[in-house]
This record gives sequence, structure tokens and C-alpha cells, in this order.
Amino acid sequence: MGARPDAAPDPRFFQRRAALDGPSLAKLTGAAVPEGAAVSVSGAATLDRAGPGDAAFLSDRRYRDRLARSQASYVFVREGDAGAIREGAIPLITPEPAVAWALTAAALHPGRLFDGTEPVHGTAQLEDGVVLSPGAVVGPGARIGRGTVLEPNAVVGPGVCIGRDGRIGAGAVVGFALIGDRVTIGAGAVIGEAGFGVAAGRNGTVAMPQLGRVILQDDVSVGANTCIDRGAFEDTVVGEGTKIDNLCQIAHNVRIGRHCLIAAHTGLSGSVVVGDRAAFGGRAGVVDHMTVGDGAQIAAAAAVLRSVPAGEVWSGYPARPVRQFLRETAWLAKQAAGKKKGGDDHGE
Repeated sequence: MGARPDAAPDPRFFQRRAALDGPSLAKLTGAAVPEGAAVSVSGAATLDRAGPGDAAFLSDRRYRDRLARSQASYVFVREGDAGAIREGAIPLITPEPAVAWALTAAALHPGRLFDGTEPVHGTAQLEDGVVLSPGAVVGPGARIGRGTVLEPNAVVGPGVCIGRDGRIGAGAVVGFALIGDRVTIGAGAVIGEAGFGVAAGRNGTVAMPQLGRVILQDDVSVGANTCIDRGAFEDTVVGEGTKIDNLCQIAHNVRIGRHCLIAAHTGLSGSVVVGDRAAFGGRAGVVDHMTVGDGAQIAAAAAVLRSVPAGEVWSGYPARPVRQFLRETAWLAKQAAGKKKGGDDHGE
């Protein structure tokens, strides 16, 4: 569904501005550009995804080994890391590599905006049978399949693609997204907003541009007031047939498998991977970069702080296998009861 041919941000959602030369880059970011170097930065990407003309950055020395492998033409680095860059790449020296990269990415790849005054932009493509309720707005370049209903005040952003026989609930906002057939999005839901990513600098924090998308496959259901953030660099993906309840938070780069069940108030942190047919009870939470395996079940209010193997049932805070959790809970209750009884006897 609309896969990108390269690492560049999807042009349906992001503009690509003119390249930055050395003086412009130095003025924008404060980075030191090597004297006499021919600098022309045309894109921004991660070390793993960057190609010729792109600028990448290294802010965490745990990933220093990637510098030699990256195909980036330019890399924002601290002075001590400049020697590890691939031969032929140009180091851009700065004490704040992430901040410098964020400023560069924002300048080169701003998100596309609404323009015009009509509720349905002249470049939008709507198949026969699309239902537009009062107040619905469709942005430039958007595409909507037949039989899909936009309820009152629903907003479909620039470049968004929505399949057939879907429903976008009242007041829902959809942007930076590719959506399959028969997808239901509840009232007030927000799909494709920027994820929570910041770079800390001497002058405060700078928002890290979120250059990915949201992909909702066929037959996905998203509840009212749920938020699904677009990816930071990759995509946030929800697999076919997955059902997400009201008031859930799905962070950037999360990948959810097929036919999962996610109950209300569940939160999945950035880059969590969920296998097929997994289930989450209400108010469950998973910390970033963890994996929840195929068919795993996470009990209500559980806090998952490490990866969960396929097929297991976990509960508690921190979450652990449910039998272990129940044994420990019973033991604590027994100990507490014993201490209380002992205290009463002593008081007599």
C-alpha cells in the first residue's frame, strides 16, 4: 500500500525544499562546516537509511559503529566522533548533533498544508458513493474510496488515502496516513499526528521531525479519542482486523500485527512490536522498544517492562507470567495477614 521506493519522506505528505549549502547549513544549525567542502544537503535521514545528499546524525555513542557503514553524505557529530565517519562523507561538527539534524530536517521536509477555501480541495479524488457530512474537510491530493462515510467535522489531511466502505467519525482527524478498506475510525480519534520526540539542547528542547506515516490495513477499527502517531522515520502500522478501543495511545513506529485486541486506555510506547492475535486488557502499558509475541495476552493495568514471549499471559507491575504474579500476590497476602495477626496477639 503505497510503499516508499527509498528513504525519502513520502511526497504526498512532506515537501522537499531546495538543498542547503554550507553557509546556509552553518547559519541554520551552528555546526562547523569544513572549509572548502562542497556541501549541498538535500535530505535528512537516519544513519541506516540515509543515502547520497542526505544528512544524518549521531547523538548516542552506542551506535558509533554505524558511522562507518552509513551512506550519508553528511553527518552531524561531536568532534570526538568525526574520525569514525565513512571515508568520503563530510562531518558537520556540533555539540548538539540531534538538535542540528532536527533543524535541518524541518527545513528540508516540512509537512504539506491545507490550502484553498473549499471543504473538498480541487485536487482531491473521491470515488462515487463517498458520503460527506456537514463540516467534513478533505485536503489536497487526498483519495477516498466509494462507500466511505465522513461524519460531521471529520478532517482528512493532504495526501491521505482511504479505501472503500470505511467510516471516519465525527470530529476525527486523519493525516499522514494510508488506510485500507472497511476501516472504522471513531469520533474524535487522531490518526497521524506527530509522535513525542524531542532533542535537548542548550537553548531548550527542539521537536524532532516525524517523517513517517501511519498505515491502517483492511478491517481495522479505531475507537473514539484514540491517538495513533505517525512514525518518526519508519511507519506506524496496524495489521488487518485489529480492534483498538477508545482512549488508547499508539506511539510512533509501533507495529501491531493482525487480529489483535486492545482495550481502552492501553498505551504502547515508541517502537513496540506486537505479534498477531495478541490481546491487551484495559489500561495496560508497554515501554518502548519491547516485543509482545504472537498470541500473548497482557492483563488489565499490567506494566510491561520487558519483552513477552509468544503465547504467554502476563500480569502485574512490573508485568510477569500470570502464575508467577498470582503466587507472589498470594504469598504477600499471607505474609501481611500473618504480621497483622501477630501484631494483634502481641497487643493482647
